[in-house]
This record gives sequence, C-alpha cells and structure tokens, in this order.
Amino acid sequence: MSNFKKSPLFFLSIILIFGFVVRLYRFNNPIADWHSWRQADTSAVSRNFALSGFDLLHPRMDNISNVQSGLENPQGYFFAEFPIYNAVQAGLFKFVGILTLEEWGRVVTILSSTCSTLFLYLIVSRHSNKTLGLLAAFFYAFTPYNIYYGRIILADPSMVMAILGGIYFFDRWLDFERHPAKQSASRIFYSLLAILFTGAAFLLRPYAVFFVLPIVYLAFKKFGWRTFFQWQLWLFVIVSVIPLVWWRIWMTQFPEGIPANAWLLNGNGIRFHPAFFRWIFYERLTKLISGYLGIIIFVFGFLKVVKLKEWLFFLFFIVSSLAYVTVFATGNVQHDYYQILIMPSVAIFFAIGSYFLYHWSRKKLPVGKIVLAICLVSFFWFGWMQVKDYFNINNPSIIIAGEAVDHLTPKNAKIIANYNGDSSLLYQTKRKGWASFEKPIPDMIKMGASYLLLVNPTEKDMVFAKDYKLIVQTKDYLLFDLKQK
Repeated sequence: MSNFKKSPLFFLSIILIFGFVVRLYRFNNPIADWHSWRQADTSAVSRNFALSGFDLLHPRMDNISNVQSGLENPQGYFFAEFPIYNAVQAGLFKFVGILTLEEWGRVVTILSSTCSTLFLYLIVSRHSNKTLGLLAAFFYAFTPYNIYYGRIILADPSMVMAILGGIYFFDRWLDFERHPAKQSASRIFYSLLAILFTGAAFLLRPYAVFFVLPIVYLAFKKFGWRTFFQWQLWLFVIVSVIPLVWWRIWMTQFPEGIPANAWLLNGNGIRFHPAFFRWIFYERLTKLISGYLGIIIFVFGFLKVVKLKEWLFFLFFIVSSLAYVTVFATGNVQHDYYQILIMPSVAIFFAIGSYFLYHWSRKKLPVGKIVLAICLVSFFWFGWMQVKDYFNINNPSIIIAGEAVDHLTPKNAKIIANYNGDSSLLYQTKRKGWASFEKPIPDMIKMGASYLLLVNPTEKDMVFAKDYKLIVQTKDYLLFDLKQK
C-alpha cells in the first residue's frame, strides 16, 4: 500500500475511470430490471417534462391510479422528491439528444456515483490519510451492490453525492474559519457550496438529513458549545432547510399526488424485532453488500475506529446510518435500494478494516493479509452473485407488449396496463393510464380508459373477450379495445 502514498492522484484516476466504466454494464437496458416499478415512475416524470414542459412544481407520472395515495389522481401528480434529477435527465435528453431518455437517466446516476467516489476520497483523506481515502473510494466504486445501484434511474445516488459534497465543502469552509486571515472570497465560496449541496441533498431525498451528524461533529470540534451562538452556522442551517420546508408545504396542496409513506417508518411493527436485525445486518449488510466474509473487514474497521479517538468523525457516519435504518425500519427491510444511503459509511469501514488487516502480522506471519485476501475473494465473488440477476430483464413480455401498444393505439389513449400496481408495463406503452384494476372496468371506461393490456396471458384472461373486442392475441400479451364490444 506504500505505492498509494507516492501517486494517489494516479490511483484515484484509475478508480474513478473504471468505477465509471463498470457502471456502463447493460447501459441500454430498458426499464424492466430490478426495482423497475420505482425507476419507471421516476423516468415517467422526466419523460413528461421533456414532452410537456419543465413544470417542476407539478411533476406528473403516467400512472393516474389512486393506488399510491388512496385518492383519485387524474392528473397523475407525483410529489415525492423535488424533481431536480428529473429535470436534468429530461433536459439532457431534450437539448442534447444522442442517447435515449433512459440512457440519460443512467448517465446522470453514473456521474453522481463517480462524484460520490471523489468526495468520499477527499473526505476520508482529510481526516486520516490518502491511502485510506483511496481504499474508501475503491470500495465505494467496486462494491457489486453499489455498481448496480450506481446506474439505476433513481434520485438516491444523486442525493448521496449531494450530501457528501455538503459535508466536504462544509469542512473546507471550517478551514477558513480556523484561519480568518485567509481570503474572505474563498470562505464565502465554500460556504455557498456547502449550502447548495446540502440543500440539494434534502430536496432530492429528505433522508439525507440523517447525515448532518458528521457536519454537527465538525462544527462542535471547531467551536465547542459556542456552536449554538455562531450566526454563520444558523445561516447554513436555515438556508439549507428552507427549500425542503417550502417543498413539503407546497406538496400538501396536492394530496392525491403524495404516495403513502408513513408505513416506511414502522408500518409492520418490525423495528427491533429479530426479523429486523436479520434483514438489516445479515440479509443486507452481510450477505447482499459484503458477500458474506466481507463483513469481517467491516467489523475489523469498526473495532479499530472505536479505539481511535482521532477518527471519531468516521464513527458519526455509522451513527447516522444506524439512525436512518432504525427510523425507517420497514422501508429498509422492504426495499434493498434504501441502503444506497449507507454505502459511504460502509465503504469507509471497509477501507479502515482492510488497511489494518493488511498491516496485521503475528510472529512475522502475514496473518492479516491472508485473512484480507480470503475476505476480498468472498466479498467480490459472492457480492456479485447476489446482484448479477438484478441487471436481467425480469419479464421481456412487457417490452414487447409496450412497443405494440405504442404502435397500435392513439398517443392520447388511456390504457389499463394491469401489472398488479407495478408501473413498469404502463411505462413501456408510453401512455397514461392505470397499472391495476382499481375499479370495475365499466367504471374505468367512464374515467377515460380506452384499451386493456394484459401480459403473459392465460386462458382465464380470455373472459374479457366476451365483452370487449380483442385486437391482438399473442403468447406475450392480449390487447382489448374497451370502446368496442
């Protein structure tokens, strides 16, 4: 590892370049892979921006059902995160072109993930050394779990990039507060960047608020209890939070577009039950992210940090992660993409564990290197085994059916694309409509439904042919005209 110290920028460049490249795997995949339902809703908002104008205050998706909020939503409003990610994706598609909308979405995420890798290197290097910074960047860039979620069409990776940027620039701003003689212009520059990145992180995903703890630690380390009397810090907090508060207030005018979310906290009562610990610490951290034996590296890193007071800063990343997964217990158990937010913390402790295992020896035997090698093989091999199927198209029939509907129906037609509430099928049609039978079909016809699309049909599905005209029948899909008997 001594070579890292001699040319850190060279190794960092290699990590950033190859971290970018590996995320291009199946770059042109349609939105039909793992968690396609959430990706479809996100990309649908972007597509509507590109087609109908960039109305950021009224984001709309294609699914106009009442399933997500429990209220009638004929406009298809979708009020979750502020649509920064969607505006960038749609803007690149509309004004640059070359790539498809979905490919631009992946580009935005890949670039965000690459920037996160850079910020993580800068943060860790400032509070330890460049070798640990490179190791943290390496694990963040090449953890198989993070490779998949570092190219997904969701705002979460961009949020991680933004909060890491906020932490880094806040830390740089404190440098100038420690040395007031330095240029005031640079002080203002870093303070503005800290506010911009932190505020953007909150807007992209409010969960980022959990990761203000490292910022709080840095402030207390600098000012002590005088932190509460620093007007600059209050300005940072207020200006960073105001956009989020405004957005949440604005959203309340459109309750039909706000997906039900209270269940994410502890909707099924799983918090602190044995199943909670099994899912978070075994199924996700040990198995999915660490590839089983990789957890040894993580634990070793955690034990080392606990013993070293000078690295208390890193411990606050773990505290932030634990607070997040505990508060949003059901969300983190239900969805594995919720762990995107904790990956910087995991990468930091993988780095520290690797560093000390590498230097651990007994009676001149390289015990640590042997343990580290075995753990890394397990980490990458079994980690990849866990996520390799995430890239697969789970049901090719929805792609075939969607393309057919796009060619056979008017652009303004509204479709019942029954997929048990999953928007993935509806998204492929490039039409607005419903992803489930939320009401009896006659009632949905009155609401504007013109066609019914069913994929992977069975004999039971032919029952609809008694009342509605069957336009196309294939092994992949059935398409009915609901306006004709």
